[in-house]
Amino acid sequence: MSLESTTTIRVRYAETDAMGIVHHATYPIWMELGRSDFLREQGQSYAEWERQGVMMSVAELFVKFRAPARYDELVEVRTRLLEANRRKVVFGYEITREGIRLVEGRTVHLVTGPDGRARTLPPNLMALVAGAI
Repeated sequence: MSLESTTTIRVRYAETDAMGIVHHATYPIWMELGRSDFLREQGQSYAEWERQGVMMSVAELFVKFRAPARYDELVEVRTRLLEANRRKVVFGYEITREGIRLVEGRTVHLVTGPDGRARTLPPNLMALVAGAI
């Protein structure tokens, strides 16, 4: 198991705005990619969580912009688990280009079922995330 996951992304033209920089709405999507890769590297994809009836509903999203990314650049999304308990999972993100920090972020997820109601992480998934903290 890894304590941090790195996802490399090449900026697509469609992700940029009229000024030629990555649009602010793109960064949460990249965080989701990082989160999915992180969970997969821990041993179970998020799709497998959903098949078990476990969802992670986004309750909070924080993004701090430091520098822009531009079309065709390679960026890295570093994802780590900051906190996990049976009802809440918190991820931290750092998006960089050639070692330059572009964005810092955090997402807070509440554990829910397919019906959107609060649930608790089953023991097997709790063990999976607890091992990554």
